[in-house]
Amino acid sequence: MNSELLILFFIIAIILVGGAILFATFAAPSSFNLAKFEPYECGIPTEGPTWIQFNVGYYLFAIIYLIFDVESLFLFPWAVVMRDVGIRAFIEIIIFLFILGLGLLYAWKKHALKWV
Repeated sequence: MNSELLILFFIIAIILVGGAILFATFAAPSSFNLAKFEPYECGIPTEGPTWIQFNVGYYLFAIIYLIFDVESLFLFPWAVVMRDVGIRAFIEIIIFLFILGLGLLYAWKKHALKWV
């Protein structure tokens, strides 16, 4: 019974996605313009070499930001269920924050938080 429903689900999903793609193909307005096929950035044609190397510090800064952004996403559901789960949830979040703090301390020691 469950495998039949799963197969039916996938068939319906394929039909709906295919129908949406076909509808978008035929209903969307289209126009041919050579300017659409030119590479650009922010609407301005590039000048000089486009394959330049960026400082790795920018990537490290972005990754650290993402790590702490995801941390905040984990803290919200924890705060909602903290009273229901009890002391176990509190201990787990303290361990989580300690590990995250170690990561922040490591990044600070390696000067990954400096923008320059």
